[in-house]
Amino acid sequence: MPEGPEIRRAADNLEAAIKGKPLTGAWFAFPQLKAWEPQLVGQTITHIETRGKALLTHFSNQLTLYSHNQLYGVWRVVNTGEEMQTNRVLRVKLESADKTILLYSASEIEMLTPEQLTTHPFLQRVGPDVLDLRVTPEEVKARLLSAKFRNRQFSGLLLDQAFLAGLGNYLRVEILWEVGLAAQHKASQLSEAQLEALSHALLAIPRLSYNTRGVAKENKHHGALFRFKVFHRAGKKCERCGGIIEKTTLSSRPFYWCPHCQK
Repeated sequence: MPEGPEIRRAADNLEAAIKGKPLTGAWFAFPQLKAWEPQLVGQTITHIETRGKALLTHFSNQLTLYSHNQLYGVWRVVNTGEEMQTNRVLRVKLESADKTILLYSASEIEMLTPEQLTTHPFLQRVGPDVLDLRVTPEEVKARLLSAKFRNRQFSGLLLDQAFLAGLGNYLRVEILWEVGLAAQHKASQLSEAQLEALSHALLAIPRLSYNTRGVAKENKHHGALFRFKVFHRAGKKCERCGGIIEKTTLSSRPFYWCPHCQK
């Protein structure tokens, strides 16, 4: 399942295709959204914001399209007038003169006014986004130590979008390996040094994944790259200690770790 970095790159792709271009057409599959179609023609998409795995498409008339891909939703970009050959069900079509963006298979789609944007249940519940550069390690540390989160095991906490939006299973695995913590640890058990390391890793690793994922090899232009150290590497040697990486299931998701250095 895509996590925050993949969702943000998808939003970047949509923005590159259609941001700032007057819309020549808008179409929604759901009847409750049909009334908004004429109100979008002639407007522009000012920017596309991500809140974890939700996309907020902001229009120049102050409306915002909320969409959450859940398991099966996917956005695509095509040349205007082209049809995609797919078995997926089209939910949203937003056209400009040269490019069209299409949302398939998603079921959570709403049009929000500025007032509704501030009161939307998901957006109120979700935590700060790890890819939002305004979020600092100090803020993350405060959330880790808050009454709501301090006594929760990391196996579940790092999948909870109410804690930090944009984390997911591969990031959970890689972050805990990076700081040498076990999935059963809780923030309340950590030393000050461990808290500092975890607070920084919770932001640095998702941001490294977003910035460098897909770059084939390290070179002078890209520096450090994101690559899996333990995820999908069961049975292989841990590159930190030489122990053997193991796999189990935690919070209903596959979990990988090195028992030798993540005690």
